[in-house]
Amino acid sequence: MADYQNLFTQVQVNGPIEMGIPLDRPRDTAERVGKPWHWHLAGRLGNAQIGPVYLGFTGIASIIFFLIGFTAIGWNYLVQVNYSPIEFVRQLFWLSVDPPNASYGLRIPPMNQGGWWLFSGFFITVSILLWWVRTYRRAVALKMGTHVAWAFAGAIWLYLVLGFFRPILMGSWAEAVPWGIFSHLDWTTAFSLRYGNLFYNPFHMLSIAFLYGSTLLFAMHGATILAVSRYGGEREIEQIVDRGSASERAALFWRWTMGFNATMESIHRWAWWFAVLTCITGGIGILLTGTVVDNWYLWSVKHGVAPGYPAIWGPVADPMSAGAQ
Repeated sequence: MADYQNLFTQVQVNGPIEMGIPLDRPRDTAERVGKPWHWHLAGRLGNAQIGPVYLGFTGIASIIFFLIGFTAIGWNYLVQVNYSPIEFVRQLFWLSVDPPNASYGLRIPPMNQGGWWLFSGFFITVSILLWWVRTYRRAVALKMGTHVAWAFAGAIWLYLVLGFFRPILMGSWAEAVPWGIFSHLDWTTAFSLRYGNLFYNPFHMLSIAFLYGSTLLFAMHGATILAVSRYGGEREIEQIVDRGSASERAALFWRWTMGFNATMESIHRWAWWFAVLTCITGGIGILLTGTVVDNWYLWSVKHGVAPGYPAIWGPVADPMSAGAQ
């Protein structure tokens, strides 16, 4: 039985390089770049072949825009440590490129007063959008569904809410997230405190539930397929259209342990929606914060989501209101 505990790939296919199917447009086939090669460690988890990679116009443009934005952030980090490589490495987690001060509103500030944040943000955002276009077009060229592109769009939605949509609605770039490791974590903490604890935001609750749920679903699905791979369970498409011993055993196991049946197809829909809704609901919750709801704790008390504290010291005043002391 120990032979079947295949957490890592037992046998690696190390045959001729696979260049991919020819496509309708010769250009799509010709623009696959890089000499493919095999990597043993990658083969331990999946396919050992690396490459070729298709870039095309949108891929190359995306990489160029990303490098410009990323380099601008890195250069600002170097300036902050007086061009010292040692200090750059030592203080990397604390370095940050911050958005403009609130006094600038939505205007373009001087470069050293938040302009670099706008500059780098513009190029990185264009890079992400171009990469989405590339993802969508590659799926269409291969006559696939565009599910991956729309899943990516869910993450882009949350990114744009944090750095673009909400700051515009609030009338200030200062509301956006800084470019930094600890600084963006500090922003999250301050954001939650300012608006009455984000944990009381129902969309944040949904986002966390979908986040934990998707990780559980993906892990359980991966484990189930590995558990029935001795019966050909990894050939899931075949098991969808011609249910065999692998899917029968997997479905019975899920009914026994989870109480419901997940098919070889439906589990992917469950996991896709759980993962995508993590970003969609999270973005909605962020977008409503400060624009519609100023204090999530008081909102939740008012709507019966959370109990109010006993009025020992009098009524709880909204700290954002003009009458609060």
